[in-house]
Amino acid sequence: MPSSNLIESSESIPTLRKRLFEAGQMKLLVLHFIAQAPKYSYDIIKDVASLVGGNYKPSTGTICPTINYLEEHQYTQAELSADDRKQYRITPTGLQHLEENQETVKKILDRFNTRKQIQNDEQYVDIKRAMENLKTSLRLKIQHCELTPEQVRDIAEKIDQAAVNIARM
Repeated sequence: MPSSNLIESSESIPTLRKRLFEAGQMKLLVLHFIAQAPKYSYDIIKDVASLVGGNYKPSTGTICPTINYLEEHQYTQAELSADDRKQYRITPTGLQHLEENQETVKKILDRFNTRKQIQNDEQYVDIKRAMENLKTSLRLKIQHCELTPEQVRDIAEKIDQAAVNIARM
């Protein structure tokens, strides 16, 4: 499953969790932030953490290879500051790449802005609680019961139907 990775729960029982970023999304997001203004790697880390919200903060082990990729593809270029720190600027090739992927960047930004709104806005506290309750009940059901294929389909159908009902509101 490309959109999921295995993580360990507190009871050390594996559960599936959706990845925060799909393939290529972090690269586009970093390029988007560099396009706004020249950035040091630490600034990029702060920008991504601020957008994502919650307790997420990308590591230098995530950001540095991303920046290296952008440089190798000539989407960005580094300039040394007076204190020998690299500051990254977008290139014309990078601007073109960003323009070609503008719709994807907008989807990424919209997704995280909605996520942050649900996390931080008091009026959505009941929605956040209900989402956490759903995740917890699914986790517990999967950890403590061996579900039949029919039960898995039934649970998925109920969740899909809830999504349809919400979309129709």
